[in-house]
Amino acid sequence: MKRVFFLIVVLWLNLIAFGQKRGDIRIMFYNCENFFDIDDDPTHWDEQFTPQGEKHWTYWKYRTKVNHIAKVITAVGGWQPPEIVGLCEIENQKVLEDLTKKSPIKVFNYKIIHYESPDRRGIDVAMLYQPKKFKVDTSYPIRVNFPKKLGGKPTRDILFVRGRDLNNDTLYVFINHWPSRFGGHMATDPLRLFVARLVRSKVDSLFAINPRAQIVVIGDLNDYPTDKSLLQGLRTMTTFDTILPHEVYNLSYYLQEVKHEFSHKHQGEGGILDQIIVSGTLLDGKGPLYTTKDDAHVYKSPFLLEKDPNYPGYRPFRTYIGFKYIGGYSDHLPVYLDIYKIK
Repeated sequence: MKRVFFLIVVLWLNLIAFGQKRGDIRIMFYNCENFFDIDDDPTHWDEQFTPQGEKHWTYWKYRTKVNHIAKVITAVGGWQPPEIVGLCEIENQKVLEDLTKKSPIKVFNYKIIHYESPDRRGIDVAMLYQPKKFKVDTSYPIRVNFPKKLGGKPTRDILFVRGRDLNNDTLYVFINHWPSRFGGHMATDPLRLFVARLVRSKVDSLFAINPRAQIVVIGDLNDYPTDKSLLQGLRTMTTFDTILPHEVYNLSYYLQEVKHEFSHKHQGEGGILDQIIVSGTLLDGKGPLYTTKDDAHVYKSPFLLEKDPNYPGYRPFRTYIGFKYIGGYSDHLPVYLDIYKIK
């Protein structure tokens, strides 16, 4: 019965999406908000998310979470599942296996790319992909080693993937989850600035090898498009009048500052932490793949939102508020980008 209900909901969501423009490659990113299994891993600080822990994380709650994430991936895809799915705040390979093989999206036959990171809570980034539409050539984690003067704790790796579409056109993807603001924005700024410069160095290395490299940097950066880590560390461009192939352009700046979208809210203030950044080679129309600033989106279906009881408007419908189980999806909204093949 639950499976039938899920399929009915998915059909309804797809009917809503009917007629919308759909890229040849749709890349989505979703911060899953503490996607933990129920088992205690003695090597990580995951005790809260066990049946005996403070969150009272039961098998039923876990399975609800699995099916919620499956529903989000399906809904973002529209008539067909996203070719590439970036995820963060996932605990391990097991939750990814349960998601791709023991939920309704098992019919999509996603493959998994995941590496264990040194994050003390045990949360990592990962990527799912459709092997019939995107062929992965190589992938590896980029370890973030903070210098002693910054005093940063072990954090999530950056996931790097190089793959090809059905026309053998190469796309480079970086999946990110930068250090949080826990401890204060100003105190943690240097950590995100360090990671931003690391990513930029990897991007520049790709351009040095191939000046026409087509690159997507996507993820929860825990900073907004107007923050120092983006503007000075990653050196993102925020205007689109002149496109330079060796620069990277923050499409989320356009979403936040021009279209006034949000993927996250804090005390009633909305902004975009989950960002989509692309190389100029994807924007200049000189192929073989291209996108535009209007092909980046925040997915804000009503089922992912709830009325904010304390501030005007709506906020993401999350799984927990403090220690209270709400039963929602995440404290972030998914973002996605459509990429097209030049005919």
